[in-house]
Amino acid sequence: MKSLAGRKALITGGSRGIGAATALLFAEMGVDVAIGYRARSGDATAVVQRARGFGVIATAIAADIGDRDGAERLVDDAVKQIGAVDFFVGNSGIWIPEDVSLAEMSDDQWHRTMRENLDSMFFTTRAAARVLNDRGRIVLVASTAGQRGEAFHADYAASKGAMISFVKSLCVELARRDITVNCVAPGWVDTEMAAQPYPSGGRERIAAWIPSGRVPEPRVDPVAHHDEYAKAPRLLADSDAN
Repeated sequence: MKSLAGRKALITGGSRGIGAATALLFAEMGVDVAIGYRARSGDATAVVQRARGFGVIATAIAADIGDRDGAERLVDDAVKQIGAVDFFVGNSGIWIPEDVSLAEMSDDQWHRTMRENLDSMFFTTRAAARVLNDRGRIVLVASTAGQRGEAFHADYAASKGAMISFVKSLCVELARRDITVNCVAPGWVDTEMAAQPYPSGGRERIAAWIPSGRVPEPRVDPVAHHDEYAKAPRLLADSDAN
């Protein structure tokens, strides 16, 4: 595995799921990590302890990043505790599992989703861009819903679509500092946030739409699942042909 020893990373939503897996992968590569979380102090502490097992500096910082002051405090505290940041991963966000049509969607749900997914992205990324080392990296976690929409979850899809456009804008702005800005758009991932649709055959129906035939874990060993990945291009081709 490539070594990135001496580099520093800040990951929001780092106490569980994709954020925790990202923090631990950074730590395994020798990167000092700071994770942001809101309320799950036990989960955050567990991630930090595992990260320290790789011999790196690791810390967890509680903050409400849907608020400007909270987001800026998170970034400031991260710099104080681990040093100037080379990598910023914006992973925090929510997906409300209940199906709600736009006609029935409440103002509160819309505003909550925008606060948690968009306001937090704006405040933290802006704060990170101000302190990120030149030649740094920003990665924001979007969703396939931001690319193709998601019926009965228009709030979530809109927030992730906005994130994708945000990234396209920011990558040009920061190019002069040799900072790259990208987003990843996962589909279904086996995390707590996605667990509610799984009972009563939901997991199997979801897996049937995935080329590998399985809902992936936040971190997948490509060697252990080599056969599944090898089949994916053929499955996609078969799907297109039909």
